[in-house]
Amino acid sequence: MATQAQVDELIAKMAEERVALFDALDGIEETEAATRPAEGEGEAGWSVKEQLSHLAEMETSYLAWVQRALVEDTPDVTEGTTSDPVAVPHAEAHSGAVAAHVAELRQQRERTLEVIAAIPLDGFERTASTRIFSELTVLQWLRSYYRHDRMHAAQIQGRQSDYVPRWAAGQGEPQRATKTD
Repeated sequence: MATQAQVDELIAKMAEERVALFDALDGIEETEAATRPAEGEGEAGWSVKEQLSHLAEMETSYLAWVQRALVEDTPDVTEGTTSDPVAVPHAEAHSGAVAAHVAELRQQRERTLEVIAAIPLDGFERTASTRIFSELTVLQWLRSYYRHDRMHAAQIQGRQSDYVPRWAAGQGEPQRATKTD
């Protein structure tokens, strides 16, 4: 069973990586935030605004997956999980100012932290799965938040992230070693 120390560490890391993400945005101009890197493909080719919309959308997705794991036994959340819409969806990322994206991320994180605060310790061991990431515990899904922030903060700063997601065998990219925290 998860311990309170693990939950406290989770919350601290979520805060730390979100601050680092916002620090990466410091001084960025709107035109720069809407510019896609010429050499990038896939997510590596997203503008800063697209990355921020993506982070907001994934925050609501992860939260919906966690909430299903808390009430269903080992659901496959790949299909049939509805997450809340975000203020500036990825397809409209360039229509919002950086400040609007940041406000959305702050609001989404408040909701996430409220849900975390209500989870009993044994709830962190419940599981959900997707085709891409396979089966993870609620605690592992929640750790995805700060790892995802770290990955995109590095991308915004133009550097290689020390975190690379592990994909389920046969899905997307092959599994790779990742930084564990």
